[in-house]
Amino acid sequence: MTEHQDVSLDWMSSDQDELRPPTDLRPEIPHPARMYDYYLGGKDNFPADREAAEKIISLSPLVRISALANRSFLQRAVRHLAAEHGIRQFLDIGTGIPTAGNTHEIAQQVHPDARVAYLDNDPIVLVHSRALLAGAGVGNATVVQADLRDPAAILDNPEVRKVIDFGQPVALLLFAVLHFIDESDDPKAIVRRLLDALPSGSFLALSHATADFTDPDQAAKGPAVYKAATAQLTFRSKAQVTGFFDGLELLEPGVVTAPHWHPDQEPQSSDSEVAIWAAVGRKA
Repeated sequence: MTEHQDVSLDWMSSDQDELRPPTDLRPEIPHPARMYDYYLGGKDNFPADREAAEKIISLSPLVRISALANRSFLQRAVRHLAAEHGIRQFLDIGTGIPTAGNTHEIAQQVHPDARVAYLDNDPIVLVHSRALLAGAGVGNATVVQADLRDPAAILDNPEVRKVIDFGQPVALLLFAVLHFIDESDDPKAIVRRLLDALPSGSFLALSHATADFTDPDQAAKGPAVYKAATAQLTFRSKAQVTGFFDGLELLEPGVVTAPHWHPDQEPQSSDSEVAIWAAVGRKA
């Protein structure tokens, strides 16, 4: 299957009822997770997703660089939290469609007993993630369909609680998802509600799209494309992103563009090319 073919889920066998997709994947409406999959060169997207993604690419040809930089930051942050801080539990919300170097793969390279709960509100993410986790050698990981805008439902979900022990430190991962939460939904309150449920020694790791490096007129065009999608796009400034870490101890180097957070090598992209703020903070 190439990235220009429609998504097909017919590979599932009849005895895998638990892996069957929900009946309504809404393929005619662009979804950020499937658009992100397209930016990464994936194949799990529909024509409507590709059309919307191409509009974004036409406005910002560097969006694929941003997507790859965000993915690399996720992997470095997870590895750092596992190796340097001993974190063995990861609550990954807005995980997106699985691709190489998933959270559980990185964490379990450091701690084979690491536990991961993936959550996303897109049915197709649920399907593909469950198929991925059905393989041998995955370890202790689960995937749950849930919406970040309902943190209480996430925290009370029995499947999440089978994997995550909220009495022990947890890494809350919010990579490239908060910019799909509108101000009217009070994203800071959502993050605070989740953090309040985590014990001392837990961490928040997030990345967030920004228009800090973009001409205002040009910056307004990206959110306009997402108005036809299942979630709207809201750029936030460095100060606003820093606000999500209120009350936390920011790890060095603080809030920086994604390639500059503990890079494996000298970053090749400028801040304006990536335009994604990234940071990790610790709860005292």
